[in-house]
Amino acid sequence: MATSILKRNNVNILGKGEQTLIFAHGFGSEQSAWRHQVAAFAPNYHIVLFDHVGAGKSDFNAYSPHRYSSLYSYAEDLLDLCAELKLTNCILLGHSVSGMISLLAALVEPDLFSKLIFIGASPRYLNDREYIGGFARTDLDALYAAMSANYYSWASGFAPLIMGNRDRPELAEEFARTLTAIRPDIAQAVARVIFESDYRQELPRLQVPTLILQPSNDPAVPQEVGRYMADKITQNQFMLVKSEGHLPHLSAPDIVTKAIASWLGA
Repeated sequence: MATSILKRNNVNILGKGEQTLIFAHGFGSEQSAWRHQVAAFAPNYHIVLFDHVGAGKSDFNAYSPHRYSSLYSYAEDLLDLCAELKLTNCILLGHSVSGMISLLAALVEPDLFSKLIFIGASPRYLNDREYIGGFARTDLDALYAAMSANYYSWASGFAPLIMGNRDRPELAEEFARTLTAIRPDIAQAVARVIFESDYRQELPRLQVPTLILQPSNDPAVPQEVGRYMADKITQNQFMLVKSEGHLPHLSAPDIVTKAIASWLGA
């Protein structure tokens, strides 16, 4: 079973130290996106990296649209991984959708995690009356249609929009590569699961201390979303990081790493 879980999620373990940091990537990304933070924290922490099923070098045969029809299944995978590695008292860093996956895992087993760190996370992407999620229904319908019409063309256009930093095209090129490495059918199904989700009601239930790192200029997650989560999560610290794009750990790695380090040190 251990081999199947480690292979399923392409688990990699490195670093030194007793405290464990688990890095969980966002949609269209993979564990390599954390390389800057891994380099910074590996000398003093036990690092666990993995790819969600359907992404990176995970076992694509483990994916089924029925099983992964909600984020709860990804949270279950995460808890299985922690149990297999006998992890305790972990610090979990979740980018984008992995923020809510981390939330769900911590609600099931709160004692497993000592701290959570959300980077560009969102409980709901769709606008809802006074709630600003960043996307209108017409935006999402157009996104799904474009993904369905020509996934690879969509990915090549979506990557620079989400990454920003047009003066550094290599960042968008990297994101486009990890996006197009996903099977189009998986990517389309996962996108719907993410963008149609709503976990706002779960936020007040979270009791694990949480750092909310909000990029100052994020095309996918407006600042209002980060502040909304800070208002709903009891034990939190909201930190606005000066960065452009939805993947600040890649585009502004030093700023993100310093923010994480300062909070962990505190």
